[in-house]
Amino acid sequence: MLKRPLALAAGLVLSCCAVVVQAAETLRVSAIPDEAPTELQRKFKPLGEYLGKQLGMEVKFVPVADYPAVVESLAADRLDLAWLGGFTFVQVHLKDPTATPLVQREQDAQFTSKFITANPDVKSLADLKGKSFAFGSISSTSGSLMPRYFMLKQDNIKPEAYFSRVAYSGAHDATVAWVQAGKVEGGVLNASVWQKLVDAGKVDTSKVKVFATTPAYFDYNWTVRGNMDPALKEKIKKAFLDLDPANPEHKAILDLQAASRFIETKPENYEGTEQAAREAGLLK
Repeated sequence: MLKRPLALAAGLVLSCCAVVVQAAETLRVSAIPDEAPTELQRKFKPLGEYLGKQLGMEVKFVPVADYPAVVESLAADRLDLAWLGGFTFVQVHLKDPTATPLVQREQDAQFTSKFITANPDVKSLADLKGKSFAFGSISSTSGSLMPRYFMLKQDNIKPEAYFSRVAYSGAHDATVAWVQAGKVEGGVLNASVWQKLVDAGKVDTSKVKVFATTPAYFDYNWTVRGNMDPALKEKIKKAFLDLDPANPEHKAILDLQAASRFIETKPENYEGTEQAAREAGLLK
């Protein structure tokens, strides 16, 4: 009488074990969609190949629709490793306090946002009063949260009351496109993407200009799920830290990540980001 239930139970256990083994053999990686999906894939491909070699396992990039999807997926163990902004890391860490930020780019310890316009009469935020303005994603650290925080702290500006219209482009490169096309009179994006677009000739700098820069803050990092095997966490961290700009293959990977090199980071670096989010009413 008990043979069939026991056999069924054993089958379920073996099935569950197979799923765990499969997950362990594949590193599921994603990133906040702060740029176009094709650009995220292009940037990740060489890094994914490098991580696969260093870790001895398959590395799979898992695209997501929006910022909250990365937060939910990492906190729910549907991802193993994710490229997060400071605010999305805070959101993940509140859901799973064991989620571990491993590394950040050297520049992420002193990150800034750039305010841009194509209106030659705009020299400061004061000149944008009553005009249209674009942020990136509402969940973006550098494209929304920190610029909002500094506008309020330094100039007592509450965007929804100060500008005639506040819009969200969804991504940093889209914000530049909106400003350049005249869809909005001003916008803000992260300094790294701005420089990349300028260097690639994808923005007309005779038309679009930076008129202000925020103070520095901590931003992006690579974070792993909290219940990951500690030995694998260390191997992933070491793989990032071992990327050497003196090695041409490594430099190509670093260049795509807009990184001079990667350095260690820790949760405490993002306490200021959490405070800014709470003051902005984005966390309860």
